[in-house]
Amino acid sequence: MSSNGKRAQGAAPGDEVGQKFHCDNCQANVTDSVRISCNECPEFDLCTTCFSRGIELGSHRNDHPYRVVTRHRFPIFTETWSADEELLLIDGLRQFGMGNWKDAADHVGTKTKEECEQHYNEVYVGSSNWPLPDMDRQFDVKFARAPGDRKNGVAPSNKSMTLSSQPSNHEIVGYMPGRLEFETEYENEAEQVIKDMVIADDDSPEEVELKQIVLRIYNNKLDRRLQRKRFIFERGLLEYRKHQTIEKKRTKDERDLFARIKVFARMQTREDYDALATGLLNENALRQRIAQLQEWRRNGVTTLEDGAQFEVERSQRPSRRASTLRDSAQLLDRLQKIVATRSAREPEPLKIMVHKPTAPNPLDIEHADGVEMLAASERDICARLRIFPRPYLVVKETLLAEYARNGTLKRRQARQLVKIDVNKTSKLYDFFVQSGWIKAPGRPAVHRAAAMLTASATAGRDYAVKQEP
Repeated sequence: MSSNGKRAQGAAPGDEVGQKFHCDNCQANVTDSVRISCNECPEFDLCTTCFSRGIELGSHRNDHPYRVVTRHRFPIFTETWSADEELLLIDGLRQFGMGNWKDAADHVGTKTKEECEQHYNEVYVGSSNWPLPDMDRQFDVKFARAPGDRKNGVAPSNKSMTLSSQPSNHEIVGYMPGRLEFETEYENEAEQVIKDMVIADDDSPEEVELKQIVLRIYNNKLDRRLQRKRFIFERGLLEYRKHQTIEKKRTKDERDLFARIKVFARMQTREDYDALATGLLNENALRQRIAQLQEWRRNGVTTLEDGAQFEVERSQRPSRRASTLRDSAQLLDRLQKIVATRSAREPEPLKIMVHKPTAPNPLDIEHADGVEMLAASERDICARLRIFPRPYLVVKETLLAEYARNGTLKRRQARQLVKIDVNKTSKLYDFFVQSGWIKAPGRPAVHRAAAMLTASATAGRDYAVKQEP
C-alpha cells in the first residue's frame, strides 16, 4: 500500500518521489523491496516479515490469496526508462489527462516533465505501430540506467519538486497554496443554493426574476469572500511563523495595544494601519518617558545622570529589602534561642493566660432579602447570630412545624432537625420559648405554634407575590 494507506503522487524533499508503497502493519517502506499484495483486499500490502508472521489486519485474513510483487527495473522500450516508470507514466496521464506533463512527471517521480513529454512522443506517438509502442525491442542491459548514468550526467533534483496543493502542505492548516484557496471558505455553503438552479426557456418572468435575485445574492457573497481573501494576501497573514516571531519580540504593552487596534485594520490600507500602530507605539513610549521624568522630579532628581543612578538604586532596592528581612529573621532566631536558654536556667512560674471570647460584630441585614418579613426582635436575633433572614425563616418554619405536629419540642430535637451551629440552634430555641411560640416540655401550646406557622407561610407567599414582575 502507498504512503498513509493511499497512493501518493509525491514525497517529501530528499526522499525518492513517485508512487510509494508501505506495509499496512508496520508502515515499513517496501517500494524498493519485495512486497506481498492481497488479491482480495484492495491496496493491501505487507512486508515479508509481517507476511511470515501471518498478520491479520481489519478484514484481511492470512488465508487470502496473494501475489508477490517486486520492482520492475528492466527496460522495455528504451534503456533509460524501466518498466515501472513506463507504467507510472501511463497511469499518470490516465489520471491527470493527456498533456498534463507536470503532474505526470510528479507521479513518475524520477523524470522531469520535458523528459516525460519527449519519451511519450518518441515511444508512443512516433511508433510505427501507433497507438502501441514497438513491443519487439531487445536490450543487453539487465536494469534501466539510473538518472545519474545518463549521457548528459544531469539528474533531476528532488529538492526542486514542489509539493502538491493540499491543505496539509502549508503552515496554515486548510490553505492550498497552489490554488490560492482555503479548504473552508467564507460563506462556504453559498454554492448549495444555486448548485441545482436552471433557468429554462419555459420559466415565467417572475421565476426568472426570482432566480436572478438569488444569483445576485450569491455574487455578493462571492464579493465578500474575495474581499476577505484579498485582505489576507495583502497583509501577509499567511506567513504565520514570521508574525509569531515578531509577536514574541514585542513587550506586553505593545501586544495589548495591537490587540486593541486590530479592529481598524479592515477599514484602513496596510500603510495607514502601520502608520497608526507606529504612532500609537511612539505615543505610548513618550507617555512612559514623561511619567518617568515626573517621578524623577518628585524625588528630587534634576539631571539625567542622577536619574540613571536613581533607576539603578531602585532596581537594587528589592534585593536590599530581602537582605534586611533575612538579617532580621536571623537576629530574631538568635534572640529566641537566648531566651530559651535563660528560661531553661531560671524557670519562671507558669502563667495561664485566659482569653475571653469576644462577641462577633452584628450582621448588617437592613437590605437583605426577606428582612421585611421579620419582626424587630427577630431582626435583632438574626443580626446577633449572623444569620440572614431567609435561612432564619427556614429554621423557624421547620421548628414550629415539628412542634405543631408533636405538641412538644426539646432542645436536643431542635439540634437534630436544624443542621447548623448547635450554639445558634440553642439560642434560636431559647428565643422561640421566650417569644411564647414554643412551650417547655409538659406544657403544650399546639394551637399557638400552628397559628405562628400559618402566619409565617402566609407572609412568605405574600413576599413571593410581591417579588413577581
